[in-house]
Amino acid sequence: MENEKKTLRLIMPQWQGGNNFSYHFGAQLLAWLAPPTDDETIEVPISTDPTNDDNEDGIVAKKQIIEQTQSALNILHERNPDNVVVLGGDCSVELAPFAYLAEKYKEDLAILWIDAHPDIKTADLYPHYHAMILATLLGEGDSDLAQLVPKKVNPKNIVFAGINDDKEKATAVYEKYKFTNVSSEEFSTSSETLINALRATGASRIAVHFDLDVLDLREFRSQGIAKPERYEEYVGKGLKRSSMQSVTRLIQDVSNEFDVVGLGITEHLPWDAFTLSNMLRNLPLLKKH
Repeated sequence: MENEKKTLRLIMPQWQGGNNFSYHFGAQLLAWLAPPTDDETIEVPISTDPTNDDNEDGIVAKKQIIEQTQSALNILHERNPDNVVVLGGDCSVELAPFAYLAEKYKEDLAILWIDAHPDIKTADLYPHYHAMILATLLGEGDSDLAQLVPKKVNPKNIVFAGINDDKEKATAVYEKYKFTNVSSEEFSTSSETLINALRATGASRIAVHFDLDVLDLREFRSQGIAKPERYEEYVGKGLKRSSMQSVTRLIQDVSNEFDVVGLGITEHLPWDAFTLSNMLRNLPLLKKH
């Protein structure tokens, strides 16, 4: 009889990758919203000290990100789970679990990156690490961060879903590897194109990255571009994003065909809850004396 697979749930409210402390609150609320589990759940210690925009080698909060990623890796190697769920936090929370899974499953692991952005920039283009994390998994960009990934991911084993803006593909790393991307429109009614792309990798195990900013702004507002003071601006642009129904179906279809060993959910920014929380702190009988 096959041993039951062990799943570890990591709560990682890392915010330094986006240099936005609201990600810390968003990760904690996301963990509260997630279904209860009997699986072991561990929260990775995350510093709440301000970054003051400290920049090292072109990356804001590089030291903190490395230290916190190493803490997550230590937990993963000690527990040695078969499957990992990570609830973040900005996209940089995926570095530890995906590096761990890549080392564990090697060429039998493919990554499905469901996101409006490929997160494959380097420090010469942008200072915030949440836009670089996938480049690190490939061994590109900052060498100190790349050292945290002993088994680099084969670029042929990466498939994107939800990148609808061609400008997002105009980076040196993206153009170097010419990744497969399935747009939101392509998977809005069928998962076939994406399933075929994953089959072509030859891998039987999949790690799924799900950035909530891939969702349609009219349906789901708890994301970066829905910040109250600029929400109307982005709604007016008519951005083409994905419905919750299509993303749910897509991930379910992938799970029906492949062994999903990793699931990361990131970039939860619940602005209404955040602003209400701040309001409540200033009301009589509720505010801290």
